[in-house]
Amino acid sequence: MRELSQWEFLLSALGPDHRAMRPRWTEPLVALLAPPLCVSCGAHAGPAEPFCRACRVGLAWLDQCQAPVAGVPAWAPVAYAGPARALVGSLKFRGARPAAAAMASQIAAAVPADWLQGMALVPVPLHPARLRSRGYNQAALIAQQLSVASGLAVADCLVRDGPATTQVGRDRTRRATGIFGRVHVRRGTTVPPAVLLVDDVITTGATVAACSDALRSAGCFHVRALSYARTPGR
Repeated sequence: MRELSQWEFLLSALGPDHRAMRPRWTEPLVALLAPPLCVSCGAHAGPAEPFCRACRVGLAWLDQCQAPVAGVPAWAPVAYAGPARALVGSLKFRGARPAAAAMASQIAAAVPADWLQGMALVPVPLHPARLRSRGYNQAALIAQQLSVASGLAVADCLVRDGPATTQVGRDRTRRATGIFGRVHVRRGTTVPPAVLLVDDVITTGATVAACSDALRSAGCFHVRALSYARTPGR
């Protein structure tokens, strides 16, 4: 990840609303002082683009067929490898919130039209400890951007509690047996009857299974999983 320019550092100190406070004429100046770089290889990228041309070409696009993950129909536009893996990492571990908009844009551009009809977007919940550390739920950011692109409502009805341990660093066998903590429906909320479960990436399917079980136990009869990337072969 590149270091912030002095201009970007000063803007970041203004807080999350600094863009609204910045005159429009400053945009070319920011681009000049801190030209956008590819999140995957560090080469120059186009304005508002996460990738350079070579890495865009290097994305491993998946076909339009859905895959069953933990008994749930699942779909993602790209494989979780190469540039896509770098983009997910920039959002999840390096605070690159604009990556959520790029992911949502690629999802909206490629998702089969019948997948969106009559559905509500439900972001995969983040453990409170991770939420405090990261400052945001990456799945919620993607769901919000996807809502803007698709017109579907966001129903943030799931919560997660239990031990503050993540899947990162666990071997595949342990990750596949289930997630740490417990996913359940937020108290006092109504679960939509048909749900698109939204996340940044689907790997073992354990998280999808936990969320699906919680939704179905609360009366949801139709659950699909939608993510930006999916582990090849999953």
